Amino acid sequence: MSSTRLSKLLEFLESDPNDPFILYALATEYNAQNDKEKAYSFYLQLTDKHPDYVGTYYHLGKLYEKDEQKEKAIEIYQKGMVMARNKRDMHALSELQGAYNSAAGLDYEDD
Repeated sequence: MSSTRLSKLLEFLESDPNDPFILYALATEYNAQNDKEKAYSFYLQLTDKHPDYVGTYYHLGKLYEKDEQKEKAIEIYQKGMVMARNKRDMHALSELQGAYNSAAGLDYEDD
């Protein structure tokens, strides 16, 4: 099933190679298939060509964490928080802040 989804996404990419949603969907699909090289490629295209596509930062950061690249993850979360603030996307900001806090070892227990 996922190979059908992947081939459909690749068709969409051919017709619109700069659509951020298609790039994001491909990154997510490759990530789900554990094809990290291709997932990184599409996530990094998004941060380069569509830096305001806020959803990218959380998932790219998590992929870096999974690869034990904590410093890169922290850097990506920080960039994402800036973008989320600029877009006034408080939900994304909250998720990115939580991921950043966890990666940076700043988790606090609520009193």
